[in-house]
Amino acid sequence: MAVYFEDFQVGQEWTSPSRTITEADVTIFAMLSGDYDEIHTSEEWAKHSSAYKTRIAHGMLGMCIIEGLKKRIPDFAGTRYVASLEYTWKFTGPIFLGDTVHLKIRISKLRESKSKPDRAIIWENVQMINQRAEVVQEGEHSLMIWRRPQ
Repeated sequence: MAVYFEDFQVGQEWTSPSRTITEADVTIFAMLSGDYDEIHTSEEWAKHSSAYKTRIAHGMLGMCIIEGLKKRIPDFAGTRYVASLEYTWKFTGPIFLGDTVHLKIRISKLRESKSKPDRAIIWENVQMINQRAEVVQEGEHSLMIWRRPQ
């Protein structure tokens, strides 16, 4: 089912399904991004040289997983996106391999496009939360979406 600007309201909230961060996720992201920093790829290095004493997932991997988890929420899976416009983001804690994360999303603002009457902008407040109820990433994402055809 297609979801358009008119289907959203300020204050709407959703919780996504959860997902466990795996060794494969971190390895594939390192290969894709070229970021082989030892904090992500060397357990021995991390054990002796990092504040966490173990490897952690890439922060940007977390952001990518956020976009995937959003698409598992029916209203977002059907949303007719035009483009992401801006992220204002905080990395508030580590994501450990084996952590299970989910999202809480709330619509904070809506407005029609000033220049394109067939489009509008929504702002989402997003939190990524682990199995210990710790917020590990959070921020605001604005995106342009289609308005319902007349």
